Amino acid sequence: MATAPKANPKVVPIAETAAGADADAPKKSKKKLFLLLGIVLVLLGGGVGAAWYFMGSKPEAAADAHKAAPPKPPVFVNMEPFTVNLQHENGDQYLQVAFTLQVADEAQVELLKLYMPLIRSRILLLLSTKKPSELATEEGKKKLQDEIIAKAKQPFTPQSPPQAVTGVFFTSFVIQ
Repeated sequence: MATAPKANPKVVPIAETAAGADADAPKKSKKKLFLLLGIVLVLLGGGVGAAWYFMGSKPEAAADAHKAAPPKPPVFVNMEPFTVNLQHENGDQYLQVAFTLQVADEAQVELLKLYMPLIRSRILLLLSTKKPSELATEEGKKKLQDEIIAKAKQPFTPQSPPQAVTGVFFTSFVIQ
């Protein structure tokens, strides 16, 4: 007795399910996927741009600035030696000193040469106020350098700016 197979309403052949699923299900929109992908790309681009700006551009700009402007050579003005009597401590003593001033540029050299008598007078008055014991130590000599710079920087006229004197270098220093 052969009986015909019963049709199971729940079982659907495979070929029919693939064709039927495509026809029955509505197509999903890919808008969300593209929107999400766009947001991710914008965020990544912003992060890369910020990293390049904060990390990559500044060292290169600083390196270019250092390469573009080579350091200027120093400019010096030799001063003729000074000989002054020092303040009395142990009898009469005098100081003989020669030094060189360092200035900003050649324009300062010409200005100092023009007013050299005034500068020499200021420095002579300064040197003659010193005691031998003040000048005997290295600290005393460094203090004297700072005082000479201050005297040389003083404006020559009330309306003029201060001079650009940046250093004093002793070439001879004798106390007797």
